[in-house]
Order: sequence, then structure tokens, then C-alpha cells
Amino acid sequence: MFRFTLTLALCALAGLAQAAGPRARDLGIPFDGTPGPLNAITDVAGVTVGQVTLIRDLPDGHKVRTGVTAILPRGKASYEIPAFGGWFALNGNGEMTGTTWLEESGQLEGPVMLTNTHSVGVVRDAVIAERVHAGGADASGYWWSLPVVAETWDGELNDINGFHVHAADAAQALHEAKGGPVAEGNVGGGTGMICHEFKCGIGTASRRVRIGESTYTLGVLVQANYGLRDSLRIAGVPVGQYLREDRLYSATNPAAVDTGSIIIVVATDAPLLPHQLKRIARRAGMGLARMGSYSGNGSGDIFVAFSTANADALHDRPLQQASFIGNDHIDPLFEATVQASEEAIVNAMIAAKDMCGEGGHCVKAIPHAELVALLKRFGRYQPPH
Repeated sequence: MFRFTLTLALCALAGLAQAAGPRARDLGIPFDGTPGPLNAITDVAGVTVGQVTLIRDLPDGHKVRTGVTAILPRGKASYEIPAFGGWFALNGNGEMTGTTWLEESGQLEGPVMLTNTHSVGVVRDAVIAERVHAGGADASGYWWSLPVVAETWDGELNDINGFHVHAADAAQALHEAKGGPVAEGNVGGGTGMICHEFKCGIGTASRRVRIGESTYTLGVLVQANYGLRDSLRIAGVPVGQYLREDRLYSATNPAAVDTGSIIIVVATDAPLLPHQLKRIARRAGMGLARMGSYSGNGSGDIFVAFSTANADALHDRPLQQASFIGNDHIDPLFEATVQASEEAIVNAMIAAKDMCGEGGHCVKAIPHAELVALLKRFGRYQPPH
């Protein structure tokens, strides 16, 4: 599902080629709500995820630690049938392309792509090219297209000004997108990301909720790259105030501000209209707040939500009819968004591995044993089932 270009020396150094490790619940971290069977965004039927991971040591000494993640709302049909969507910027020191038209039309047309800050342009162009190559364009042979591509900064570990993400990488992420389990941690667009001064990256989670006589699924995928150590909270425990070794910043360092970014993608099969999906997107910020982030001035905290329902209402016809959940019944989806966003971030941290990269910078992953000890100390440990 994703590509590794990796030297044997780096493999030994960073341990990045290991099999998937435990997730947050496997360590006894408690969360509210009922997850789907995979506890992933792909629990929402039709949603597929593809990831390309680029890890390479260059002869000139630079280090490549980056990649691309693709989320397709309707799998291969995403180019043909849009999805109702909405977006929200909690703090806008970041980029998500295509949002002007998303706001205007209420429709997400195509995939959501995640990468590093300086690769947004090449990934955006690659998505347009893939849509053209897929066929079905108008008489001119071209699609009018405004793809949604979002970024976070990986320049601490990655040679970001080397422009190592290419169009072929974005195309591969799109072509290899599939359902099922989603790789987390140092993968895809999250390869070089850091949060709360620990190694971080891609994380995902899901929730199932009942509204009336129907059960719906809501899934979240994050690319997390934000926050300071001291503010970190997991399951309500102020773990960042205790796990203080290997911090990137000292309390007296002027760089010690809540910079960085996080992109949160929310998917659901619940029938929702665009203005309701914007409301859903806003709630992702409350899951971020549970982690201890205050969304600082230098942080790009940008969220997008879409619904896979109402596909028949999104064909090009003069009169459309769509169903939607009444506003008085939407609260379970708000709660599910908060819960799944929080857990997805923790999953990203738990899955991540130590990494050394550009300029000799090294970032440690959160220590599992010490974290579990703190959960037990504060009475928040929940033995895994």
C-alpha cells in the first residue's frame, strides 16, 4: 500500500520496517464510544486510503523523510460522484487547497490528499492529471478541477526544500488506495511529522452511533504535527508534565510555542448536508483540545468532513433530492467526531517509531511503558480486552 525506499543502515537506525505494533487501546488507554471493527476511517463503507512513504539517505548527506496519503471518499468512483462536504480552519497557519469551491458548492470532488508543506503544488497537479487520465472529461479533453490537498511541516526531519515528493508518488497513493486496516505512525504524509515533541504521523479511529432506527459510522484520519510537550494530555492524564526527557524545546527556548499543524479528515455514512458537515468539521477541534493543544498562532489546524450518503443526489440533474439527519438528532455524530479525533491522534503517537533525519535531528517516540505507568498512577489504565 505504500512504498519504502530505504537503506539497510537506516532500517537498523530507526526501526521503521517493523511490523505494525500496538495501538492505543492495546496499551490500556481508555476511550469513550464504540469503535467500528477496524477502528479506522475505512470502517465507513467505500472509503479507501493509499499511502506512499519516502525514506532515503542521499549521497549529499540530506535525508528524505516524507510521503503522501490519499483518502478517497468513494474509492475509484470518487472522480465521478462527488460527496457533500464542509471544512473549518481552527487556526489557519497552513494550507488546504480547494476549500473556496468546497465552501461555495458544498461538494467534495475527488480525493483528499495529505503531504508536506512544500509538496502541495506537485500533489495538486498530480491529482488533476490522474483525473484527466481516468477519462470521461468534457469535449476539450480536460476536467475543470480544484483538488483538496493539505499539508503539515516535516522540515525538522525531512529535506523539505529538496522537493522529493513527485507526481508519481501522488499517483501511486491514489492507485493503491484500498479499504481495510490503515497503516499508522511514520507512513505516508505523516512520515516526518512530530507532535507534542514526540514522533507522530498518521493515525485513525472510528465510532458507531445509533440515531433513531439507524446505525451510522464515523471515521477520522489525522496527519498530526503540532503541540508542546508540557501541555500533552492522554485520557485526561497530564503525561507531558512527567515525560519530559528528550524534549525538543526547553521552557526558556523562544521557539517553545505551539507551532506545527494538524489535518483532520472526518468521514461518515450518515446523511448530512454541507452546512451540517461544516459543523462536524468544527467538532474535530474539540478532540484536539482534549490532547492539550491550544491551537497556537503558528499552527495550521484545518479540518474537512464529508458524507458518503446521498450519492444519487450528486449526479448532474436539474432537480435533486437528498435526505439528512435533523439538527435536533445530530449530537451523537458531534460526540463521535470528538472521540474519534482524540483517539486517532493518540494512535498516531503510539504507532510512531524513533526517527533521525535531516541535519542530524532525532525525535523519540512516546515511551509505551512509561505512559502505561502514568495511566495506572492516575487511575486511568483500562486492561485491554
